[in-house]
Amino acid sequence: MAGGAMTDTDGAHKNYPGNMTIFVFLACLVASSGGLIFGYDIGISGGVTSMDSFLIKFFPSVYAKEKEVVETNQYCKFDSELLTLFTSSLYLAALIASLFASFITRKFGRRITMLGGGVIFLVGAILNGAAADVAMLIIGRILLGIGVGFSNQAVPLYLSEMAPARMRGMLNISFQLMITVGILAANLINYFTDKIAGGWGWRVSLGLAAVPAVIMAGGSLFLPDTPNSLLSRGKADEARAMLRRIRGTNDVGLEYDDLVVASEASKAIENPWSTLLERRYRPQLVMSVLIPTLQQLTGINVVMFYAPVLFKTIGFGGTASLMSAVITGLVNMFATFVSIATVDHLGRRKLLLMGGIQMIFAQFVLGTLIAAKFGTAGVANISPVYAIVVVVCICVFVSAFAWSWGPLGWLVPSEIFPLEIRSAAQSVVVVFNMAFTFIIAQIFLMMLCHLKFGLFYFFGAMELIMTGFVFFFLPETKGIPIEEMNRIWGKHWYWRRFVAGGSSAGVGRKVEITSTV
Repeated sequence: MAGGAMTDTDGAHKNYPGNMTIFVFLACLVASSGGLIFGYDIGISGGVTSMDSFLIKFFPSVYAKEKEVVETNQYCKFDSELLTLFTSSLYLAALIASLFASFITRKFGRRITMLGGGVIFLVGAILNGAAADVAMLIIGRILLGIGVGFSNQAVPLYLSEMAPARMRGMLNISFQLMITVGILAANLINYFTDKIAGGWGWRVSLGLAAVPAVIMAGGSLFLPDTPNSLLSRGKADEARAMLRRIRGTNDVGLEYDDLVVASEASKAIENPWSTLLERRYRPQLVMSVLIPTLQQLTGINVVMFYAPVLFKTIGFGGTASLMSAVITGLVNMFATFVSIATVDHLGRRKLLLMGGIQMIFAQFVLGTLIAAKFGTAGVANISPVYAIVVVVCICVFVSAFAWSWGPLGWLVPSEIFPLEIRSAAQSVVVVFNMAFTFIIAQIFLMMLCHLKFGLFYFFGAMELIMTGFVFFFLPETKGIPIEEMNRIWGKHWYWRRFVAGGSSAGVGRKVEITSTV
């Protein structure tokens, strides 16, 4: 059984008054630029690690191994712990930083957290662009990670709190859209900087991370804070005024009252971390752990981090591998618009289920294509036609992720938490997202070397599990006001055993939930 749209007892849909305003649209657009820094880093990492000049300077042993004759096992050419540490150090730093970001977000607001993240990311970008040795390179990556941890903790919350309920999906997915734009920009930059004579193009690629950092930090200076955050910090008059402004109406009494109730419940919580562990919040805790974990176990980061490396491994030349990464970046960005256009109409569950099925198909076909040519020996020469088929298959996978688990892996967790545990729960989301991003980034090349084509079957099996999880355990959340979200668990066939009646917000207004799936 799936949850659905919330209604009053007379069966009418319960919607707060107000419209989508230009003010909200612009604020969400600026805030979503936090996705640029995350996406740019994802795209830039795999590109520079496939550049000969970068490898010669920082990872000469990897370069020497790469240049061995074609008979070398293609699966194991890039297996280097130091190389993967360069990539994955950012995500470990982001994991730790998100825990501190939770406190800042709760005490000082979402805007300050985003501003701090942008400034720290800027410093990391400068260090990376000017790196003289591996130590300087990794220190810069750690600072980039802190910036990513701060932005990923605050931005999804900001977007969900600012958006009207009926358009929350579309506006929240702008964060994922910016991630895809960042990935595409990085892939394009890598393609052209690789051609720079003198072998210093990698410095341009890494240094240009300063651009999205400046956009995010500069934009944060002008952003308003959300009514939820203002209320939780005791600024009631400012919160009411902001709510009127973002809804475009003075008739905000019903929504404001719900925010006040939620804020009072939040202030009564001394330790949101221990509160999150209470039985009544078990559904939210499970979702905050499993959704980001399963998102990374799709195998998407295998493709997006290491796309150029992966294409080199299956026989593409250096420039061709970078161009193939550009193609996947374009597919990633344009497919995200499918989710933006449909998420508030079809709902979250349908997109996750359909995307899961498409990813399962693509992974198993891709694994079979690699197995047919490279087998377990990892030695083969593939024709241009065969290579194109592989790229098409990867694009089918990337497109499925981009309109399902990519954006919804951030949207769903950000909209299901009550205010009293919201910042802590979002930190759990970021921690598990970054933890498994770190793990996958750290062990991918080793897994590719040992599992060979079986790696794609492994991720296909993970996608079977996650699609089943959505089918049985994730209720529909589209169109439900964020402060009323707790009620969906009380009507779910499994989660109702943990929830004893509705949420703290909206107590006294009896509502029902009707299934839309």
